[in-house]
Amino acid sequence: MPKLTRLHAVRRSFPSPHHHMLWLRYRAPYHWPSTVAFLAARCIPGIETCLDGTYSRSLVIAGQHAVMHATPLPDQRLQVRLEGVPCAALPGLIARLRRVFDLDADPVRIAAELSRDPLMARLLQQRPGLRVPQGWDACEQAMRTVLGQQISVAGAMTLAGRLVQRHGVRLRLSAPGLSHVFPALSVLAAARFENLGMPKARAATLGTLANALLAEPGLLRTGQVLDVLLGNLCKLKGIGPWSAQYLALRQAGAADAMPLGDVALVKALRSLEGADAQLADRALAWRPWRAYAAQHLWASLATGETARR
Repeated sequence: MPKLTRLHAVRRSFPSPHHHMLWLRYRAPYHWPSTVAFLAARCIPGIETCLDGTYSRSLVIAGQHAVMHATPLPDQRLQVRLEGVPCAALPGLIARLRRVFDLDADPVRIAAELSRDPLMARLLQQRPGLRVPQGWDACEQAMRTVLGQQISVAGAMTLAGRLVQRHGVRLRLSAPGLSHVFPALSVLAAARFENLGMPKARAATLGTLANALLAEPGLLRTGQVLDVLLGNLCKLKGIGPWSAQYLALRQAGAADAMPLGDVALVKALRSLEGADAQLADRALAWRPWRAYAAQHLWASLATGETARR
């Protein structure tokens, strides 16, 4: 279990049991408007809210229902208020929060290497310290990725909300806008996904991926060799190169992952460099930070575009 140190977080406990306030440190710069916008667009109804710059969500920690509220502060700290979290679970939860918000990234190093490419240099000037937000856990991100295949973000969140209402559990704490916790992996592995409003093949992929994660909990663990991870994912029926790369980028923390077939990435690149720009060729210049390059391209698209990511 990770050790809680002042390098990573400062904690204050409240008189009420299982209530805590954390301040998580990170290296500047950090482009919080982009992270907040990313989270706000992807809130699953009943599970998450993003209001006035504060991201809130329900969670299950050590078998108990809990709620977190995360607010960026101007002094290189992320403030996190927790309800329902046992003290013993804090180190692991802090490690997860740091991963989800990409707090351990080295933005100066990433910028120095990506800026060798003129396009990335320009995008970095617009959004210094842009991070790659990560999924909350492997099960939830896997379901999000499959639900989002070939549809808009809004459409995917509508489907995710239906999934939660049908298979999730009512939240045992009171929190505005939060009503459920995300369905457990064991529940989803045994579930049927008819009538959610998606093609049968995609519904079957939900079950396939849930069962794969149940059989191999480390399937999407961080630190894997990217090609090995992609190969293992593409063996699963319904998981192609786009889904595999996206899961590697968004859950396994692979800094060089990039779904080259993503229509939004292609659109973003061609809007910036012309209709003849080829993403696969251009992306060679962005290694080994292609995940951050992808995040910059997605962020470059105007609000209201149908970019899926």
